Amino acid sequence: MTEDVDARARARVRADEAAITGSRRRSTSLAGAARAFWRHPSPWMLAALMAATLTARLLTGDWRTSDALTPVAMLAVFPFFEWAVHVCVLHWRPRRVGRVTIDPLLSRKHRAHHADPRDAPLVFIPWQVQLWLLPATTAIALLAFPRLGQGLTFLLTAAALGLGYEWTHYLIHSDYRPRTKLYRAVWRNHRLHHYKNEHYWFTVTTSGTADRVLGTHPDPQTVRLSPTVRDLHSRETTAS
Repeated sequence: MTEDVDARARARVRADEAAITGSRRRSTSLAGAARAFWRHPSPWMLAALMAATLTARLLTGDWRTSDALTPVAMLAVFPFFEWAVHVCVLHWRPRRVGRVTIDPLLSRKHRAHHADPRDAPLVFIPWQVQLWLLPATTAIALLAFPRLGQGLTFLLTAAALGLGYEWTHYLIHSDYRPRTKLYRAVWRNHRLHHYKNEHYWFTVTTSGTADRVLGTHPDPQTVRLSPTVRDLHSRETTAS
């Protein structure tokens, strides 16, 4: 009886995934995906920041308990930070203030990403944004912490989280097929956002952690296909 239930559950998962992704004629290896990943500028910019910050952190020394607690706290907060940026910035609806339209580059690029999720350059944080985002994060690290060492620990962790985000997001949209249960859950969560309904499933690097807390992780069977999932803000639509 249990095996029969499990079989039906697996069949349902396969049907859901086929419905949101369609047929796929090719696949790539993890090594192949990694080679393609490093052809884009954002990973190199983050990796360079990581290398420089790691060198500075080792030279600074002054290791304390806060250097262990800071990464742990950042890891715990990151899914909620990721959710907030996705909802408030990436899904920003253009607004007019007088004669000026407020429509950030990140928001415009993300709308293009929804229109064509397979366009690899659109998967990454735009390099134009990284040109101010990385210096701004560095300034926070140097000015907002009581010790230089702790600030560098913060910056190193932020760069690592950014690189992890870029890699996970790229891999989800690549032709690499999930081979583990954990990654399949992450993969499926984000693909539901892109191929079923853009009002839900906002986390990228985890399987709906912040979504579950903040109420944007419904049963996919209860959610209709959104008419604007590929054309954000094209017309008013309800979320369910």
